[in-house]
Amino acid sequence: MAASRDRSILRQLVGDVIARLGEVSTHAMLNEDLAELGMPPASDEGTKNERVERSFATVPDSDLPTIAKNLLDIGLPDPALRNGIEDLLWAEDSPPEVSRKIRRELVRSLDLTDLVGSEARFMALLCRFWILGQDSPFLDAYLSGPAAGLRRLVETHVFRNPGDWSAEDLFENLGVFEAGDARFARFLEALVSGDVLLDEAAQRLLVAAINAHVRGAAIELRETGTEGGYPRFSMVSTRLAENRKPKNIIFASLTKPDIRFQSAMDNDIEIVGNRDDSLVYDRPTSADGLRWRDLQTWWQEQHEIPTEAEAKTSLYRRLRRSLPDNSPGQQNLFDCYHQILGAKVYDHPVLLPEVWLHWDHQTVRERGPQALLRSRMDFLLLLPHGQRIVLEVDGSQHYTRDRGQRPDSAKYAETMAGDRDLKLRGYEVFRFGHDELKDATAARVLLEQFLPALFQRFNVSAGSD
Repeated sequence: MAASRDRSILRQLVGDVIARLGEVSTHAMLNEDLAELGMPPASDEGTKNERVERSFATVPDSDLPTIAKNLLDIGLPDPALRNGIEDLLWAEDSPPEVSRKIRRELVRSLDLTDLVGSEARFMALLCRFWILGQDSPFLDAYLSGPAAGLRRLVETHVFRNPGDWSAEDLFENLGVFEAGDARFARFLEALVSGDVLLDEAAQRLLVAAINAHVRGAAIELRETGTEGGYPRFSMVSTRLAENRKPKNIIFASLTKPDIRFQSAMDNDIEIVGNRDDSLVYDRPTSADGLRWRDLQTWWQEQHEIPTEAEAKTSLYRRLRRSLPDNSPGQQNLFDCYHQILGAKVYDHPVLLPEVWLHWDHQTVRERGPQALLRSRMDFLLLLPHGQRIVLEVDGSQHYTRDRGQRPDSAKYAETMAGDRDLKLRGYEVFRFGHDELKDATAARVLLEQFLPALFQRFNVSAGSD
């Protein structure tokens, strides 16, 4: 019921913005403007407002988030409307709850002067997340206190007269303590970013101070990459297996790798035998997951390849070569993934084939060294914010014996047990029957429907930087 109510409110808010489209567009450009927002075309009959209304009436609830995100990307002049739409979208990600007590105790521990090194950058941050109101210099000459705009109050009590307000005073006036959990978390992420704090040491000190309090809500700011040369920190749950950092990914294996520990203390691993038979990606993954451009950069540097074009071609061929010759279904899935995405693949998750080990030191500590050594995945996608997707192509060997002559319930049970084990470790598993994919044309049709739905379900979009 709550989700249905939220979509109803989202429809109303988005509709209020869409209704204005008829005022700024022309009849000739209207369908093009609708398409840019992700809306269906409207027939030529009627006024512009009537055409917009007809188009929006056919939009299903499932498409509302996409249209809302497109509106936010374009920019909304009304901060209250912007925040209302953002809060509804962000709430769909089920952010972890942070109580007002934890928020207040956290803010009381902060020194406001440590947060506001640059006035312009700090004010831009506040305008991005909070409603500061419209200020009038004429009225400000006569008014003070609550009658003055919040922007003017912040400028006066934080920057013009340092010491007037504490961090708690500022956050109280902004409404931070009553804000939604997702807005609060994203505000903290932005507060410690290199866009606001132009000093890495200051970033890390503030992150440590924040984590000392928010870990009580089973979340923490964790370093997930770099941005502009500064570390980037994202708020993640400490309870979810999918938010643990992978240490090594062994993939594109031509043969089953022989894996052993180099250091039981550090969980460093070594592939014994021909190391060229498997690829080992040992770099940290960012909040954007592992994209093709990340893997291609790693491949180009590892092999000292002079051009990006040559690196792209050689990496694709190496990954394709690892697919089993007796599984045209896997080959078609791999080929269609890249054909469908085309150039967009650079900023989409890379489709890792024949993954033998997605190394995770916490899982090993909890489940024992043998737990992941038995894992092999046909394909693995590392999506934004630690989400892990496994794609499996099942031939008859998964549920029959005697070369497909007789059903084998024991094999089927083993497959299902493996799925349960992966899901408990934070992976989402999607299985395809080999017969669905063995024909290249049929595979293309199936995946053209599946991939957009998958990316929408897990909030994957190209160029999320």
